[in-house]
Amino acid sequence: MQKPDDTKRPTTELDMQAQAMLARLSGSLSPQSVALAWMDWASHLAASPGKLTELTQLAMEQANTLGNYTRESLIAANQQLLTSDTPSPVPPIQDRRFKDPLWQTFPYNVMQQAFLMNQRWWDTATRDVRGVDPHHADVVNFISRQLTDTLSPANQLLTNPITTKLTIEERGANLVRGLQNFIEDIRGQRNGAPAPGTENFQVGRDVAVTPGKVVLRTPVMELIQYSPQTDKVHPEPILMVPAWIMKYYILDLSPHNSLVRYLVENGHTVFCISWKNPGAEERDLGMDDYLEQGFTAALDAVQAIVPSRPVHATGYCLGGTLLAIAAAALVREGQADRLASLTLLAAQTDFTEPGEISLFIDESQVSMLEAEMAQTGYLRADQMAGAFQMLRSYDLLWSKMVQDYLIGERRDMIDLMAWNADATRMPARMHAQYLRHLFLNNELASSRYVVHGGPVTLLNLTTPTFCVGTTTDHVAPWRSVYKIHSLSPAEITFVLTSGGHNAGIVNPVENSRRRYQVATRPANGSVPLADQWQASAALHDGSWWPEWLSWLKARSGTPIKPPTLGAARKGYKQLEAAPGLYVHER
Repeated sequence: MQKPDDTKRPTTELDMQAQAMLARLSGSLSPQSVALAWMDWASHLAASPGKLTELTQLAMEQANTLGNYTRESLIAANQQLLTSDTPSPVPPIQDRRFKDPLWQTFPYNVMQQAFLMNQRWWDTATRDVRGVDPHHADVVNFISRQLTDTLSPANQLLTNPITTKLTIEERGANLVRGLQNFIEDIRGQRNGAPAPGTENFQVGRDVAVTPGKVVLRTPVMELIQYSPQTDKVHPEPILMVPAWIMKYYILDLSPHNSLVRYLVENGHTVFCISWKNPGAEERDLGMDDYLEQGFTAALDAVQAIVPSRPVHATGYCLGGTLLAIAAAALVREGQADRLASLTLLAAQTDFTEPGEISLFIDESQVSMLEAEMAQTGYLRADQMAGAFQMLRSYDLLWSKMVQDYLIGERRDMIDLMAWNADATRMPARMHAQYLRHLFLNNELASSRYVVHGGPVTLLNLTTPTFCVGTTTDHVAPWRSVYKIHSLSPAEITFVLTSGGHNAGIVNPVENSRRRYQVATRPANGSVPLADQWQASAALHDGSWWPEWLSWLKARSGTPIKPPTLGAARKGYKQLEAAPGLYVHER
């Protein structure tokens, strides 16, 4: 790990400039990290005769299976010329990417099976090779999957039966539209224009429209207090801490799926942090600044506006991690009673198994990012977006390219997609600290994370906690989120809901097709393994929001008259109508 003064040495500055230049050429992906992983895997594979024998046998089995399937497909194709009701043979491998019936016609069915077998062979080749570092094995497996994905017949015009059929029917009109879409996207990227369709979801007009006022502004955030919508409210206010990597209004999308509106309409006083979109001038802001000028400043304001009441603190994603740190610091300082409860939504506190995002985080990769951020002063939004695209390349990259450029029709933009395109930057110092202290060193889980000159620990945290994980989360895998059980002795109610990192949290009650499991571990209770918990927790249909509402009600007092917006006499004036100024920053 670099010492703080190292970056001031001329030789170190030269190295960082070289790394930054390399980052621009490599798309911010460390070539050394990739090369080390491939060398580790290839050298151990070459010295593993058993594994090589297994791969040879698998290749022979696949060749035999594909040959038989091709023969059966040819026979079926000939018979279909005579009788159209002749069924096609059942493919050996099923995959959702090829669910359209056209993919079961010859020769496209053989193409997609050859691709899937090739991908499966590489998956087997890059797993379970003795002696390979686990991180290197994951990197090689991920890269091999990305490379084989480029060969998918679904991504090519002539090997995709859907695009081929459409091109013939429309006489190439779809390709003309696709070219127009491609040119529009290139121009938009060059000019920094928002994604097509996002103009239908303007902040403050279509999304983030729950009424309220900004009652505090600091260099890192604005605090929004929402207007009451009931005659009486629960006395304990809710303070929401969103992730600083995206705009806050994931929690206040359209009126029908706004979590903020749902809480306000059900008798809660809600405050929400709206993080500033930092630029080069904020390069030196660190984690302590986000803690002090973010959460702590917000908590002080909330308890000045709603005095003598503990707060239901709620954190989403990185905001939940920051909240856990803040809660641990409050315990150490003897101020745990300022919080009535903690709610952590898709938030990690232990980073030993942070999911596939860890593929982009090792010493080499972090050093390269630090060098690049030293020149810009921040991590660009598109850098993080690119990493997430690679994690879900089929959903976020290839299928979109086929839809936009080969079919020539853009998918309808929805509010969640528009929000996802409205990303923020991260200050260089803060992001480097986050990656090193939490991801690389896992200091919070090991009680070594330093706040105000001393370490904090979750081991003394007794505040009742409500925790939500989502089943298909690529950012904060639910088993990683579940690890809070081993870190805190508090009573923990854990919810596992269907959906991903965003859609699982934005889970409106009306027309919800979600399902969730829930179980409560009592304070100081035993910790079942994650899979054991999943096997035994009660299953419910619908949104988890009412479950949380009931949980909050059980830990809240008798409803009272709503507080005023702001507290001018205490220095918290109504500065701006919600959604405020910071959310509009590009």
